[in-house]
Amino acid sequence: SSVCVTADGKYIVSGSGDCSVKVWSLESGECLHTLTGHTEAVNCVCVTADGRHIISGSTDFSVRVWLLASGEHVRTLIGHSRYVSSVCVTADGKRVVSGACDKTVRVWSLDSGECVRTLSGHIGSLCS
Repeated sequence: SSVCVTADGKYIVSGSGDCSVKVWSLESGECLHTLTGHTEAVNCVCVTADGRHIISGSTDFSVRVWLLASGEHVRTLIGHSRYVSSVCVTADGKRVVSGACDKTVRVWSLDSGECVRTLSGHIGSLCS
């Protein structure tokens, strides 16, 4: 489970063991969107610096990309062979980086969903 706040401070994004991602208004506390699609717990979430996309990583081995404004699912990034424990986005918003218990870090194109690089060398699972 994970939480993050958008750069503009308007929204909170949370991931849960109930397989969902939620978008909340920081000001009112209202749940604006519930994003469903992961089939197992959501371990990590992050938001692009421009606030357009949410990235989520799950025990279902996948990384998902969503539109923050609508909650619409954009694409699923498949490649890890164990659960995803960490996600982040480069400052320019062009790359998603994910770490998993398969001991790899993967770098993805946000636009195409293609895995552009796999980094391996850890002896243990990536936790954060």
